[in-house]
Amino acid sequence: MSKKSKKSKKSKKKHEKASLPQQGAATTSAAGGADRDGASTTRPKMKRKDYEKEMRLLQGELVAMQEWVKTSGAKICVVFEGMDSAGKGGTIRRITERTSPRVFKHVALPAPTEREQSQMYIQRYFAHFPSAGEVVIFDRSWYNRAGVEPVMGYCTPEQTARMLRQTPSVEKAMADNEIILIKYWLNVSVDEQTRRLGNRITDPRKIWKLSPTDLASYRRHYDYCRARDAMLAATDTSWAPWFVVDNNDKKRGRLNIISHLLSQIPYAPLPADDVKMPRKPTPRGYVQPDMPLRRIPTPF
Repeated sequence: MSKKSKKSKKSKKKHEKASLPQQGAATTSAAGGADRDGASTTRPKMKRKDYEKEMRLLQGELVAMQEWVKTSGAKICVVFEGMDSAGKGGTIRRITERTSPRVFKHVALPAPTEREQSQMYIQRYFAHFPSAGEVVIFDRSWYNRAGVEPVMGYCTPEQTARMLRQTPSVEKAMADNEIILIKYWLNVSVDEQTRRLGNRITDPRKIWKLSPTDLASYRRHYDYCRARDAMLAATDTSWAPWFVVDNNDKKRGRLNIISHLLSQIPYAPLPADDVKMPRKPTPRGYVQPDMPLRRIPTPF
């Protein structure tokens, strides 16, 4: 066995030892305390250097998992739900940052068209379910009907109730068809949500993240908590459990989520190929032609 393969196995065992989040409503935290929203309130925020070191190891494991998924033909579906500004997008970016877009597919659907509105609610998501050798990550999902839609008045209580009744059966069918479904709900406290939304208003790099719905839903924070509790009670099943993440500290949250995700997939690092760098290429008579080229300015 190669040194690289041994190192990868040791890294996986290390992260498998991490305690898993509790299923159901978030009331306590491994960090030692939680506020009324279930968001951790006690541990100091993680330092950037420590965070990047751990992230590098975990992203290496994600690549190892990717190669196993391709070889085994596994089908993995990951759902991210949570409060606005809870850190879903940033977590997904770090998961997909070093992986192949041909294997890890990020799905964030826009508002449904008029045709889609006439369909069974979950129908438009079916086309994005994973095929063999794929990991599909939903940035919000069919659970919109259990969260943002009822809170913002975009659907009726009867429509939400129907969705909550039907969803466990749909997810059971997914499990029966060998799709590994992993569902995360990201919690964030009111104070931290206030800070993050404020940053989106003032930071030109983040203004695109801010929508009228975000600002309107901010005032309904505890309505989201009530909707979350009803959703967890109705759709937390043995074949598709919910995992709750206290994400006031986004660095810790991302590391904890990726570590937990890896622990849910029965992958084994494949033997490393003995790759050797080929010889440096030679011109073999090639001469660059004397022709005008439009080169970009170089202010840096």
